[in-house]
Amino acid sequence: MEKFTLTILILFFILTILFLSFGSESSDPNEVIIWTQDLPPGRAVLDSLLSVFMQQNPGAKVSERYYETEELRSNYIIAALGGSGPDLVYGPADQVGPFEIMGIIQPLENLFEPDFFEKFDPKGVVRFKGHVYQIADRIGNHLTLVYNRKLLSKPPQTTDELLAMGPSLTKDVDGDGLVDQYALVWNFIEPFFFVPFLGGFGGWVMDESGKPTLNTPATIAACKFIVELREKKIIPHECDLDLANQLFKKQNAAMIINGPWSWGGYIDAGVDIGLARIPMVSSTGLWPTPMASATGYSLNVNCTGARRDLALKVLKFLTEPENTLAYTRKLSAIPARLEALTSPLVLDNPILQRSQDQITVGRPMPINPEMRAIWDAMRPPYQNIFNGRLTPEQAAAEMQRLADQKIAEMFE
Repeated sequence: MEKFTLTILILFFILTILFLSFGSESSDPNEVIIWTQDLPPGRAVLDSLLSVFMQQNPGAKVSERYYETEELRSNYIIAALGGSGPDLVYGPADQVGPFEIMGIIQPLENLFEPDFFEKFDPKGVVRFKGHVYQIADRIGNHLTLVYNRKLLSKPPQTTDELLAMGPSLTKDVDGDGLVDQYALVWNFIEPFFFVPFLGGFGGWVMDESGKPTLNTPATIAACKFIVELREKKIIPHECDLDLANQLFKKQNAAMIINGPWSWGGYIDAGVDIGLARIPMVSSTGLWPTPMASATGYSLNVNCTGARRDLALKVLKFLTEPENTLAYTRKLSAIPARLEALTSPLVLDNPILQRSQDQITVGRPMPINPEMRAIWDAMRPPYQNIFNGRLTPEQAAAEMQRLADQKIAEMFE
């Protein structure tokens, strides 16, 4: 009883403090606030669209605030539970499950005309437990192989080809004894960027019931493969997203694994890019399976009245066909609207065609609330492989143990 009381008091204290922090969000019925985890190129498009909306709707004020993906989720949960937060929250589809369980987003199916949802690719209307909770402007949000045509005329089709050609693409260009150019870079320390290879070795993060499936031969084999790439210096010894992007933009890497949020930045940096599937795993004959999902808008449960009407008007505007194509022009993103998918901007764009080809061998990102616990469980053991604290076998077992524990705690 004492432990329960203390927990309640701590939670109340945290919510009170953070409610004061987030409680300054305006209650003006003519204002809409959006929280987004989109990166700078995407936010630049959003800002330009919001400017147009405000010009077309005098008196309306719409603004966006950026948070990194995990920070956005935690801040939104705290703010929404405290009765505050943004009107619209933007992010990948996997945040729908946790937000629905906590009761902090609204069902949308009765807030738009019935035929509105039929105008979207089905993947762009995110449903959970029989309700619509997110409407997307883009679909995909998936990883693929990107290569520099100047450094590599044809990308590897299999992991054996990658291992064979990798050493010739990793170079000491200036002769100082240090590697200046790598064959491949990517944010391999993060589980999301590990998942394609987990699928390529025959594994996955959960079964159909949402139970974690991490302590498997596939997890162990995928970990060993990435360690092998590192040991053979095909990839850097250490690499996060910022370093990977820096190396590729400076043309110090022949290939990178990254998503559509990054491709426009590579083109702007002067890299002549091509896209291809992440190489097939030679030992299994399976293609790696990047997670694919929609990214879109959900409505805060606290958004009501005239302010909700304006937020819905903003959401509808941002998902109009021409406005979703603004992201196609800037980011080579796949629009969620069916009408936009027939545009020459999509049909005549080789990058988008290769992007869609990668999706065909990917897998949908689970929106089960258990997925959040699985991400959190995977990260520490997986990263401990690279500092030598755990073997791949130990890491797989620990991922499973932590995932089971965290999911149990989630539903206590």
